[in-house]
Amino acid sequence: MSRLDRLVGELKRFYGRLPVPPADPFTLFVWEVLSVHSTPRKRDAALGALKRARTLTPDSMWRVAPKKLQESVALAGPYLEQRIRALKGGVDVFRRVPDLPAVIRGPLPPALRTLKALPQMGEGGAYRMLLFAAGHPVLPVDARVSRVARRLGYGEGQTGFAKTARSIRAAVSAELAWTPVAFARAFVYLNHHGAVTCTETDPHCRVCPLLDECPEGKRRSM
Repeated sequence: MSRLDRLVGELKRFYGRLPVPPADPFTLFVWEVLSVHSTPRKRDAALGALKRARTLTPDSMWRVAPKKLQESVALAGPYLEQRIRALKGGVDVFRRVPDLPAVIRGPLPPALRTLKALPQMGEGGAYRMLLFAAGHPVLPVDARVSRVARRLGYGEGQTGFAKTARSIRAAVSAELAWTPVAFARAFVYLNHHGAVTCTETDPHCRVCPLLDECPEGKRRSM
């Protein structure tokens, strides 16, 4: 067992079982749009409303009455117009590229090019799609994962987030089994840890289960 496997295991024991993003490509895209400037509770409420309205396919969302779509999406919080616009743009992409689920399961370069057409995805969202909806053993690196990983000694800050993300992926990949399950587990727990304990300002180092192995945490706790 590598050091990172052990650390992720400690996080799993500390937080218990955590939910994972949806595995269906279109549902995951909707999940991404609803997650921006929202909370997990509000995002899940909006996603649940869309599911009950049977609008979680490109064709059904394209046909749904605007009022019903707005009522469901509004549960995610502010930025309703931006979310609706992004969802409509994504529907157009999925309808224009009906084989998108197959494309993203293929080689990474064309998969990433295809995902760039989806609104509000960004690099982090694209890599989440590759991992959770396409089964690629890759690590999505967002601000939370980047913060936790670097504090634990994985990767280095670079001039530009994309370069920093590549550095972290290289360091983390060297210690994980080359399976989607291992990468998904690492992402879910590192991301959650960055959200609730290893925060950007005033991290809760004294209660952190990884304190003994975190140079940053030790420095802050002195």
